[in-house]
Amino acid sequence: MQIENREKGSKFTKRTVALIILKRLALITVGLFVFVPSVFAAYQELDGIVAVVEDDVVLVSELMLRIDAVRKQIEANGSAMPPEEILVSQVLERLILENIQYQEASRRGIEIDEDTLTRAVTQFATNNNLTLDQFRQALLSEGTNFRAFREEIRREMVITRLQRNLIRRRIVISEQDIDGMLNSPFYKELFSDEYRVGHIMLSIDNKGGSLAAEQASEKARSIIDSLAGGVDFGETAIAESSSSSALEGGDMGWRKAGALPSLFSEVVLSMGVGEVSDPIIRPGAIHIIKLLDKRGVSLETINQTNVRHILVAPSEIRSPKEAEDMIVKIQEQLDSGQPFEELAAEYSDDPASALNGGSLGWSEPESFVAGFSDEMKRTDIGQRSKPFLTQFGWHILEVVDRREQDVGDEAREGKAVELLHRRRFEEEREKWLKEIRDESFVEIRL
Repeated sequence: MQIENREKGSKFTKRTVALIILKRLALITVGLFVFVPSVFAAYQELDGIVAVVEDDVVLVSELMLRIDAVRKQIEANGSAMPPEEILVSQVLERLILENIQYQEASRRGIEIDEDTLTRAVTQFATNNNLTLDQFRQALLSEGTNFRAFREEIRREMVITRLQRNLIRRRIVISEQDIDGMLNSPFYKELFSDEYRVGHIMLSIDNKGGSLAAEQASEKARSIIDSLAGGVDFGETAIAESSSSSALEGGDMGWRKAGALPSLFSEVVLSMGVGEVSDPIIRPGAIHIIKLLDKRGVSLETINQTNVRHILVAPSEIRSPKEAEDMIVKIQEQLDSGQPFEELAAEYSDDPASALNGGSLGWSEPESFVAGFSDEMKRTDIGQRSKPFLTQFGWHILEVVDRREQDVGDEAREGKAVELLHRRRFEEEREKWLKEIRDESFVEIRL
């Protein structure tokens, strides 16, 4: 009786109502339904309902299409196929969760427009080294409807956007969390810089006493002087070194700080690329090292552009055509020699930058919308763009300067935050999915 009341009070779509009627006319009961091919074939013809989920349903056709896809994936991975009842149960539960999320996204007005969807599908094709037409033909050859594929991608994008919007609000990362991650052994190992070290080892004959040690020291100093004079390190290592890496020109390959030999690891950390160390004297040997190269987050840089712009946006009192006419007139004034900053202050609809002569300061192109970012990259230093349109209105931009900015510490912190966010997102996502599943009305009819 409770289920009947719930169905009467729900805002079912016409599709849902028709399918529920179809389900009842079919008189297929839960107790009689089993996955026997002949029975299933008859059931599938009616496209019965396997689950009622809030204001929608999961159909047999949806379930079987997904089961088929999962089977293919399992076979492709070479994994053992689970028992049929487990496979069906797992796939049905996933479809129910997707359905709940999709309905929530619809209630919140989350949509993916056609242009965004087309770009996503095109990128999907590109990732598979195919043009969009080739990708469409490949799907058809496998018996997959291209339109259905597009809608499946749209559905995934909607759910992803919903999760991003709702779960991000649940994630709080404190400065203490960041410091803890930066100082953790895991992070230091994962994101520590890597060093490519050249090594020359001069053995000391212990039976030769102090004279042998002195001779080895003099030879080490001579080698260091010759290296400073431009002699090739690799050739010298092959000729003089007694280390195991001598035949590789002393090249020890890329190693993280923790994997460097302890006898000279501290020296390496303080060296600059191309620098040769003083002799490192240890019992039985003298070591000479050169930092051949270094890589890692401490060396990361970003390309920044100092840019200013004028924005003319359509509004209630300015039509899109009037906005376009206005930006053209501003361009003519700029061409006639009027100062950019004065025109920005007078006409720009971006209040934050208009007060500063249109300046957006030093920024990365990727921090702006695609159209604006593309124009920044195309425009040379000291040059202006032609008027161009973005979602915000009509722009003219001018590139004042460019630079490469060292962001080593910033990059380390950014990667720590990214890692923390990724971990927390997965944790909160699982909690959130359980919550919405527990709070939703679901009647499984399978």
